[in-house]
Parts: sequence; structure tokens; C-alpha cells
Amino acid sequence: MKVRAADFLDYDQEAGVYRENPEQAVRDDVEKHYWLHVVRTIVKDWRLYLMLVPMLLVFLFWRYFPMYELLSCFKVYDGVLPVSKQLFSGFSYFKQLLVGGTQLSTNFWRAMRNTFILSFYGLCFGFPMPIILALFFNEIKSNAARSVYQVLTYLPKFMSTVIMTSLVTMLVKQGSSISGMGIISRALVGLKLISEKTGTAGLLNNPSFFRSIYQISGIWEGAGYDSIVFFAAIIAISPTSYEAAQIDGANKWAQMRYVVIPSILSTVVIMLITRIGSLLNVGYEKVLLLYNTDTYVTADVVSTLSYRLGMMGSQTTQGIASAAEMMNNVVGMLLVIGANTIARKASNTSLY
Repeated sequence: MKVRAADFLDYDQEAGVYRENPEQAVRDDVEKHYWLHVVRTIVKDWRLYLMLVPMLLVFLFWRYFPMYELLSCFKVYDGVLPVSKQLFSGFSYFKQLLVGGTQLSTNFWRAMRNTFILSFYGLCFGFPMPIILALFFNEIKSNAARSVYQVLTYLPKFMSTVIMTSLVTMLVKQGSSISGMGIISRALVGLKLISEKTGTAGLLNNPSFFRSIYQISGIWEGAGYDSIVFFAAIIAISPTSYEAAQIDGANKWAQMRYVVIPSILSTVVIMLITRIGSLLNVGYEKVLLLYNTDTYVTADVVSTLSYRLGMMGSQTTQGIASAAEMMNNVVGMLLVIGANTIARKASNTSLY
């Protein structure tokens, strides 16, 4: 392909010469002095950039530096030697997890299945709830009443995981009789939804109820706080859109369907992608505080399995624990890439 001057210059018919395009000259000047502009901006707003330093340090020490320890997945673990001096073991830990044919491999696949199931249930039931709450908040006309309802739904998020799990344990605790059970267990027995034997044994000791308890408590804890993003997107909708819908005869449900939901769809897609990205990152703290040996079959996830192998196992199992977490994170990364690609092609909205 031949490059001509006319491709970059404008021809001045009066003078009979080629001159540089003014817009191109501005672009060239901006590119030439780009870094000078960046430095001037940083100097001008240095206070704002100074506020970013603590967050950058947090990411540096807690997100990037720990990546060095991921090499232990491919090394013969030694608690004394640093990772760089440990012997290379290849993919032996991954082979033991995937095709080992041992109890360890069986436990890993069980934990992976439980992680997927808990995350999938959380996506199906937990993700829509903040959107529904935000839609309800938008329909409350009294600002005082809306503020009260919002604060009440936000409060559980500000309680620690230990307090949350303690409350859940008290609500469904076991007892020698109906009077000794938790209030939720007594209510379920009274409604004939569970047997008295199941209630006295404790719902948290029954594998069949762990997933339901985990999801319901998760919705109670995070639905209100997560609705902030969607409510902010809703109140940013122009009032003229509602007025136009009312002129066309749309009632509240029609306005919600044809005005509100399409307007916040881009926000929903972005939040969905980020939610899918953390699909396999089931918080091990909550599971660790709620599960026991009787509920491993439905409660044990990759994070808790890695915790037991790493903290209470031998040197060999500590390397296997690192490999299990590595696989969990790699699958999560692939889910983010896949969800982002699908969202970009389907709705032209994506993270990148």
C-alpha cells in the first residue's frame, strides 16, 4: 500500500500547496505532550491522588505480592525454604486433585460441586433481590419512610460474619424439646414443614437444609446494601421518561417494565458480570462458621477444603491446598472473560 501526502495533508487550491490538517495538528500536539499533560494534572490535583496511595498499598501488599506464593503449586512444599529455592514438582499436585483416584480427589470434586451449586443458587436467588428492592424503594413516595426502610435493610451488612452466623445458629439451634429449639425451627415444626425429630436434631446438622440456610441468610445480609447501586441508577432516570409513559397511558407496572428496567439494564449487566466473576469465591468464613462434619457433603467448598488442608494438614497437603485455590481462581477468571464476551455481543455493554 502506497502512502501519499494527500492522506495526511489538505490541499490549498489558492496557494497550490499541501498544508497540514488543523485537527491533525492538534492531535499530534496532544500526543507529543501527553506525559507533560499527565504530570500537570497530577500536580494540580495532587491531594486526590494522595488519597489513592493507601488503596494502592493495600492492593500491592494484599493482592499482588501474594501472587508470588502461587509458585508453591508447582514446587515441593517446604515450610523452611523460600518458594524460589524449593524443588520443582510440575503438575503433580493438580494430578492428585483431578485424577488421583484417592479420597483427596473425591473430596476436591465434592467441594467443587458444592461451590458451583452454592454460587449458582446465590446468582439465581440472591442477584435479583437487590433489583427488586431498588424498584420497591423507588415506588415509596415518602422520603422519611423510604429512608427508614433502607436503613433497616442496610444494617445486616454492617454486622460481622461472626455475629451473623451466631444469629443464624440461635434461630435454628437444636434442642431436647420444642421449647429448646430456635424460633425458626419452632415455627417450621408448628407449620408441619419439618418433623419434630429434625428440629430437635438441629437444622444446621442436617445436610439437606444447609444450602437453604446459607442462601436465605445471604439474601438477608446483602440484598439491602447491594440495592444501593441499582437505586442510584433508577433515580438518575429523567422524569420526562415517566411523563411520556404516563401520556401514553402506562400504569406503574408498565412504567417499571418499559422505562425503569430498560434504563438500568446496562448497570444490571455490569453487576452481573462482576457477580459471575466472583461466582466461585464463596466466602469460606461463613461456611466455616456454619458447617460441621455432618454437613460436609453439601457444605464443604473449595475454600474450606483448602483451609483444612493448608492449616491442619502436612507439608504435602499444603501444596495441594494451593493448587486447589489456583484452579478455583483460574475457573473464576475464565467465567469473567466468558460472561464479558457474551454481554458485549448480546447487549453492547461490557467491562472492557
